[in-house]
Amino acid sequence: MELVESPTFGAINGYPQMSDQTEKTPDSQRQGIGSLEIGLRILNTLAESPRPMTLKNLSDRLELSPSRLHKYMVSLVRMGYISQDNHSYVLGTSSLMLGVAALRRIDPIQLAFKAVEQLNADSDRTVSVTVWNGQAPLVIKWLDASQPVALNVRLGMELSPFFSVSGRIFLANLPTIRRDEILDHFYRHPPALPRHQGKTLDRQAFSAHLAQIREDNQCSFYGDFLPDINVVASAIYDINGNISSVISLMGMNGDTDVSPGSRYSEMVLACTRQVTEAICGSTQKPDLT
Repeated sequence: MELVESPTFGAINGYPQMSDQTEKTPDSQRQGIGSLEIGLRILNTLAESPRPMTLKNLSDRLELSPSRLHKYMVSLVRMGYISQDNHSYVLGTSSLMLGVAALRRIDPIQLAFKAVEQLNADSDRTVSVTVWNGQAPLVIKWLDASQPVALNVRLGMELSPFFSVSGRIFLANLPTIRRDEILDHFYRHPPALPRHQGKTLDRQAFSAHLAQIREDNQCSFYGDFLPDINVVASAIYDINGNISSVISLMGMNGDTDVSPGSRYSEMVLACTRQVTEAICGSTQKPDLT
C-alpha cells in the first residue's frame, strides 16, 4: 500500500499513530506521489505543445532520461491518456474525456461575477459585467464603490455599441462581416460621431480604433462621454476564442487613472485574463475573418 502523505508517527500499543503536529502541516509541505506528479507533468507538456512531441522532445523538456520517461509513456498509452503515432505522442481519448467533463462544470458568467466582486473589493471602484444581446451590450452585474459614481445605469440596461467601452470591445470582437454591417448602418446617419481622447472618429478612424482595442483587449474613456468619469474595460473569452463578457471599471478622473499601464488598467486586464484562463486555459483570441 502506498501512502499519499508521509506523516510523523508515534507508537501506541505497537500501532503507528499520526501526531497532532502532522495533522496541522500545511498542504504545501505535505509529500505526494512523485511518480504521479511526473505523469501529470508529461500530460501538461503535451497539452501545451502545438504539435505532437517525440520521446526526445519530452525528455529534453522534462529533463528526464528517455529510458525512464518511456516507462511512463507505456502506462499513459495503455490507459488511453496519450496516443502514439509515427514515434510521436499526443493526448489521447481519456485526456479528452477529462477535459470535456471539466468544461461541463464551468459557468463563465458565474466566474465573471465572482471575479468582478473581487475586483470591486480590491479597487473600491464601480464595476460592471456586460454581455452581447445580439445588438448591444446588456448590463447583467453592477457593483458600486464606497463612493458611487453618478450614472444613469441599472441592471438590464442596454448600452450603446459606439458610445460605451464595453460596446466598442464587443464590436471589435464581432466577425468582420457582422461588424461592417453595424458600422455601415450607423455611419449612414450617425446621431453623433464617436470620440476617443477628445478626437472625433469617422468610419475609417473608428475601424482602426476597434482594431487597436482588439489588439490590446482593452478600451478606455477619459471623460469623452461621461463628464469627470474615466472608464476602462476588457473582454473575457470562452473556450472557442469568442468573447463571453466584458468587465468594466469606472471612477472619477481625479483619482482613477485608466490610461494604458496604470494601476486600474492593469487590474482590469489581470481580472479578465484570470477568468479567461479559468474557462479555457488560454487567452487566445479568435480569427475574425
